[in-house]
Amino acid sequence: MFAVQSLIDVPVRSRRFAFLALVTVSMTGLLVLAGLTLSPRGFGVSDYALLFLFALTTPWLVVGFWNAVIGFVIMAAARDPSAVLIPEAARRHQLSPIRASTAILMCVRNESPHRVVRNLDTMMADIEAAGEAARFHVYILSDTSRPEVGAAEKVAFDALSRKWGGRLAVTYRRREINTGFKAGNIRDFLERWGDGHDLMVTLDADSFMTAAGILRMVDIMQRQPRLGILQSLVIGMPTTSAFARLFQFGMRLGLRSWTIGSAWWQADCGPYWGHNAVLRVAPFKTHCAIPPLTGKGILSGHILSHDQIEAALMRRAGYDVRVLPEEDLGWEENPPTLIEFIRRDQRWLLGTLQYVFFIGLPGLRPVSRIQLVFAMLMFLGSPAWIGLSIFGTVLLAGVPAPSAFIDPDYGLALLSVVLSMWFAPKVATVIDVLSRPALRLGFGSSLRFLTSVVAETLFSLLLSPIMWACHTASFLGLLFGRVIGWTGQIRDDHAIPWATALSKLWPQTLLGCGLVATLSLAQPAALPYVFVLIAAGLVLSVPLCVVTSWRSVGRALQRLGVGRLPEETVPPEALGRRASAAPIAMESPSAD
Repeated sequence: MFAVQSLIDVPVRSRRFAFLALVTVSMTGLLVLAGLTLSPRGFGVSDYALLFLFALTTPWLVVGFWNAVIGFVIMAAARDPSAVLIPEAARRHQLSPIRASTAILMCVRNESPHRVVRNLDTMMADIEAAGEAARFHVYILSDTSRPEVGAAEKVAFDALSRKWGGRLAVTYRRREINTGFKAGNIRDFLERWGDGHDLMVTLDADSFMTAAGILRMVDIMQRQPRLGILQSLVIGMPTTSAFARLFQFGMRLGLRSWTIGSAWWQADCGPYWGHNAVLRVAPFKTHCAIPPLTGKGILSGHILSHDQIEAALMRRAGYDVRVLPEEDLGWEENPPTLIEFIRRDQRWLLGTLQYVFFIGLPGLRPVSRIQLVFAMLMFLGSPAWIGLSIFGTVLLAGVPAPSAFIDPDYGLALLSVVLSMWFAPKVATVIDVLSRPALRLGFGSSLRFLTSVVAETLFSLLLSPIMWACHTASFLGLLFGRVIGWTGQIRDDHAIPWATALSKLWPQTLLGCGLVATLSLAQPAALPYVFVLIAAGLVLSVPLCVVTSWRSVGRALQRLGVGRLPEETVPPEALGRRASAAPIAMESPSAD
């Protein structure tokens, strides 16, 4: 407890300087170690090129490591980490009555209306049961472009409105042209209805929040009038998809320690992830409008990834932006296949690159500028890793032995440090879970949990180079004018045919086979390291895509408890009601 109290007592500005110092020293140390690793043959142009590429990969490694360390200290020593980070978030026996008029915004585009209705109906019933329905108004903001989906939406959402008539207001609005994408969708709400509400809860079609979570966050916003955005911790919903199970188990391991650690130094300049958050309407409407980028380049037009910029603008206006690191507030559905995951990531990549035009906005807080740069580096690190792999392999093939290119002792030390930093956020949570009996049981037992950890580690080792290659290909596509739009997601489980996987992932396969073939012929001693860390994921990208899309594999993992989340072991009441919700009786479109 003394360690946590010491962390709390540090002023925010001192926290940031201390974190910056830790990151700077660590990155410098990594670069020095990398330089020593490349020292056997002297230091030439190729070594500087490798060092530059490696430098692009270090920010995410180092920041993630120190976030995990700080997060682990707070997780281990504080009974209520939220109260450490946000005093108003200290859990109380009874919440204050809801005074704020709160809009709940469900943003949809070409989605299954039945899925949306199921999520909303469950949440609305719980809000009514809490006696707070009069203070809420649900808005379904549709940007659906497909006429048949739009017709189904009208039937489903009109039925929802009739069911709740006189109890909890429901408004459905559809734009056939999604000007401004999701940010434009919400901006349209603000211009039409925003002045009638104090707060708004933002939801995506794949997200679900409990009424208890919404009421808790609204209560915190009421008690802190300078809080502009309160972001919840968004975790994966139980799923039968093998890909999603493994992916979101890994996210569950890494996200909490990372978020708690980053919240300690970010403080009032926290993140906004675009959904499962509560926002103060008036300052958001006044200060957070994002104009389209002028010009005709590939990064011009309306921005795709609006959330971090909105957080920066809210903070510039003098309002706090904070994250509530609790795992029982809400969930999201992750893409069920690798193909869908890649599609979502490509949209994020383009939107994040557009941040370059906002970094220099007058009046932004230094931390906000750093967050925008850091978000860009997440994607810029991918071509750096691919460049290191290709360039390093070519250079290795041109020397008589690996020791003529890389010092083995320094190289082993560098590899150990990089892997330690890479997995630090997950290791922090693994230790935390194993030290808490209730958490261990929530994940299905120590054996199931550790089995899941091993399976997810192998999965992430395979997935990471695939995504690095995808990001690199997207960068190359942008250079040739390939623009990425905003398309709907396929959220239901579905099998990927081998031909489809090969058509999408042949570049990864070709690159991986090229690396393996080159080293097999020229430097077989180096092959195991390169294969495990880089080439395996590329070579196996097509089988990984296909096999993790099979329903039989997902069901097998579910039976074995691999990737099990606490929400599966003891399902929260809200998720149970959502799963068992009966369909709302609907009239046919012709009845209207």
